[in-house]
Amino acid sequence: MFKSDCRPLGASEIPQKEYPIFPITRKLLGESAWYRVVGEPHDRLRPETVPQLLAKDTAPSHPAWLPALAQLELADHLASLTSIPPADTLDSLRLNPSLQLITVAWKNLLPVLTVPHPQDLTHIEPGEETILVWCEPGSGRLCREKALPGHLLAIKMVIEGITPEAAAQSGDVTIATIDRLLLDGIRTGILLTPVSRIKRKIDRTAADVFSLQWHLTQTCDLTCKHCYDRSHRADFPFDRALSLLQELRDFCRHRFAQPQISFTGGNPLFHPHFFELYQLAADHGILTAILGNATDRSTLERMLAIQRPVYYQVSLEGLEPHNDAIRGAGNFRRTVAFLSLLTELGIPNLVMLTLTQHNMDQVLPLAKELEGITGALTFNRLALFGEGARLAAPSRDDYQAFLHTYLAALATHPVLALKDSLLNSILEQQGAPLFGGCTGFGCGAAFNFLAILSDGEVHACRKFPSPLGSILEQPLETIYHSDKAARYRDGSSACSDCRLRPVCGGCMAATASAGNDPFTCRDPYCTRPA
Repeated sequence: MFKSDCRPLGASEIPQKEYPIFPITRKLLGESAWYRVVGEPHDRLRPETVPQLLAKDTAPSHPAWLPALAQLELADHLASLTSIPPADTLDSLRLNPSLQLITVAWKNLLPVLTVPHPQDLTHIEPGEETILVWCEPGSGRLCREKALPGHLLAIKMVIEGITPEAAAQSGDVTIATIDRLLLDGIRTGILLTPVSRIKRKIDRTAADVFSLQWHLTQTCDLTCKHCYDRSHRADFPFDRALSLLQELRDFCRHRFAQPQISFTGGNPLFHPHFFELYQLAADHGILTAILGNATDRSTLERMLAIQRPVYYQVSLEGLEPHNDAIRGAGNFRRTVAFLSLLTELGIPNLVMLTLTQHNMDQVLPLAKELEGITGALTFNRLALFGEGARLAAPSRDDYQAFLHTYLAALATHPVLALKDSLLNSILEQQGAPLFGGCTGFGCGAAFNFLAILSDGEVHACRKFPSPLGSILEQPLETIYHSDKAARYRDGSSACSDCRLRPVCGGCMAATASAGNDPFTCRDPYCTRPA
């Protein structure tokens, strides 16, 4: 990340007299010399002429670098006069119109433009330097920094319409390297990007990240009793995986969103080409996460050498006896030790619990055991599909009581995290701030994520049968824009008029597992008045 001198100029730093455009230049030059060189009253002065006038002055009244300083102060002035369009009016990546690119013949002038100290003046030396000056979008703060090669490449790409792929090929670097330059430009405000076009029509919310929950393989080292799918499916074919990475990238680039892949399975590490795919995803500028099981240090270190995962999610189903009855003997201790390893290596990690009638009372004791070991503990409700159909889901009354207990425990159990969208209905009752719900936008089925199974089946949500097509036969764009996907994206019509819809919408998997139509029925656990 480039460090910017990005701060408002205080009134005490800018003498507000006749020539507010050149406060530092005038101060360093002195009053009498200023009037001798400039020779024009304020109302007749053309600011763009001041650097030239200073350069022509032959008297030893100012240092040789003072005209360059005036150029930079003029750039400040021009940047501050420029209006910056809001993101929702843009239709492409573009330069910040306030951006001024100034090349001067002196180095180390930037410190002088804030509150000049005598020692700053001693560091100024001959040598060409290019300076960027712009106003930060939103705040309007004036920013300045020395232009680095990455800045200049990002600016050139936008001006000339060069794609990241072309720039990467030309520079013999990865696409991710080029993406980082553009993202730095966007974060600093040098570049302006439109609002994400991943929008849900019923509430116009926009998602900045689009994820694929990609099940690379069905092969797994566990036989959990609540597994959604233990069917035999082929591993995802490597050749199609290569083209899908570019499809995902193009899909997100055209929508001004960041692509992410959550690699899962089965156990994604068991796919014969896992590390090749992980490397290629990183090279394509795609965020990576792992939904999997415990592994060893060397595997994690190999992963870190490629790209740090956004997070590594593992599962626990309660305290040790209950968890091991579900996930296998020794799983609890192995997973807790693995969480400590992830934390030691600086890999963000969290624990997901599948909530059933029989482990609700273990969530808070488990949270106490996991304090300081993992970053978060959260839960999904059991969906009665696959092996999970053999287990018991909570009753509606018990579940509502659990939600109240869970929210009350947040203050004393900081490891607990919010995920289930129905928590918002209770927060609403309590007059507390709402949160983003299951995916940050309530139910995100076919909105800001899709699930891809190892045989290519695409589902709106992995927790229940919600088929949209096959990625082996159709491109991502076609599947996402299908009528089927649009139906899941809209959610249940029973929720369409609810004010909580942008952060809730219930859980379509829970609705379907209760035998109800997820497109017309409410989440069976919802108690909010219709």
